[in-house]
Amino acid sequence: MEEPGKLGGVAQRELRAADLEAVREQIGRDPTTAFTVVARCSGGHPLVIRNAPIDANGEPFPTTFWLTCPDAVKAIARVESEGWIAKLNDRVHEDEAFDEALEAAHRAYADERAEEWDAARSWGGVAGTRTGVKCLHAHYAYRLAGGDDPVGAWVAERIEPIHPGQRPGRVAAVDQGTNSSRLLIVEPGAGPDDPPTELARDMVITRLGQGVDRTGALDAEALARTALVLGRYGRRARALGAETIRVAATSAVRDAANRDRFADIVRIQTGATLEVIDGEREAGLSFLGATHGLDPALGPFVVMDIGGGSTEFVTGALPGAAERAISTQLGSVRQTERVAPSDPPTPEDLAAFERAAAAAFDDVERTVPLGDARTLVSCAGTATTMLAVHLRLERYDPDRIHRRWFSVEDAEETLLRLARMTNADRGALPVMAPGRGDVIVAGAVVLVAAMRRFGFDRTLVSETDILDSLAAELLGIR
Repeated sequence: MEEPGKLGGVAQRELRAADLEAVREQIGRDPTTAFTVVARCSGGHPLVIRNAPIDANGEPFPTTFWLTCPDAVKAIARVESEGWIAKLNDRVHEDEAFDEALEAAHRAYADERAEEWDAARSWGGVAGTRTGVKCLHAHYAYRLAGGDDPVGAWVAERIEPIHPGQRPGRVAAVDQGTNSSRLLIVEPGAGPDDPPTELARDMVITRLGQGVDRTGALDAEALARTALVLGRYGRRARALGAETIRVAATSAVRDAANRDRFADIVRIQTGATLEVIDGEREAGLSFLGATHGLDPALGPFVVMDIGGGSTEFVTGALPGAAERAISTQLGSVRQTERVAPSDPPTPEDLAAFERAAAAAFDDVERTVPLGDARTLVSCAGTATTMLAVHLRLERYDPDRIHRRWFSVEDAEETLLRLARMTNADRGALPVMAPGRGDVIVAGAVVLVAAMRRFGFDRTLVSETDILDSLAAELLGIR
């Protein structure tokens, strides 16, 4: 049986050290599987985690979504003590529509588990069963994670709110990029000066922009992949009480002639009206997210946001206040598709990436006064993953990454290390998100080339970016 770290799934997603400790306290022991947090309570503590399909001993672990909040666990235990598992199983035999909806939930649950390891599909659905109701906790956890689960919805009606005093005004934002689909759900702070509470943050590589640079249109398979993830995001947002869902798309959708097809998908899956953000607006939102809360003495700033389809450069003297911006066609997915590098890339491939960067930087220098900037802030997956690789983290912990300096020498060494690997070797790194390994070298070339070209001996890496700005705008935070 394969090792958890080789599955390319949950074992390679992010986990904060504080969350590991919190879950350890919640369940009263060390977790036996790799996991990530998919939903939180009002206080910010873990509510639902997603487990790897096998445990540390290599044994099957069919409970993919697990309820960890003790208050929620106790509330459902009271419902179960009233005999409702048996009553709901009786309903399965008496209510055909309920039975069909539950069977669909079991199949979808097995499909989600199989996305991490295909062999795990045969282990059944919710709580490891293929039919009927086995565990109300598991059904409720699946609903909160974004599953279309009739039993989970039934449980929610009887136990929510879990914690008294839940604040109204929860919102959800989705940043749909060329390479990834990202979700952030937040609850407003208790007062105007209090920060919002993060209820969910997720990222899945959907590669929506696959082939757009060549064909000018969104691919049918890419649309289907992304629709599946957006459906889960929309259901999770509603299950966690989001009153508004915002979906914003950037480079790939901007460039696609059939963007209306994606707009229809967004409406169906989330109920939101798609926003297609132009390059300058994207740059401004990235600047706001990346610099918010920084010491003004570090300015003037330039923010570099390396995406899958484009890279934005934006300057401003003060945190949060963008002044000049340019969006270039440099993107990790776009450049990888154009160069079609060998595996691993050859010196000629790397030179091709560098030539494309140099040509784009000529336009940047003519448009944006980068020479006035004191601090370079780098955001998005290329920079954060490169720093995690450099630090040789055993798991991706954003608290170890956010607002940490990354020298140009260390960035260059990391680029060379990644370039010597095959796609499979990069994908097996414990901090590499599934689907990023084959395009990160192209993005890494942009980061290193920009630092060298514009004279920055280090960059401040930011975990916050356009996604945080989209949510902040919904809450009226500027």
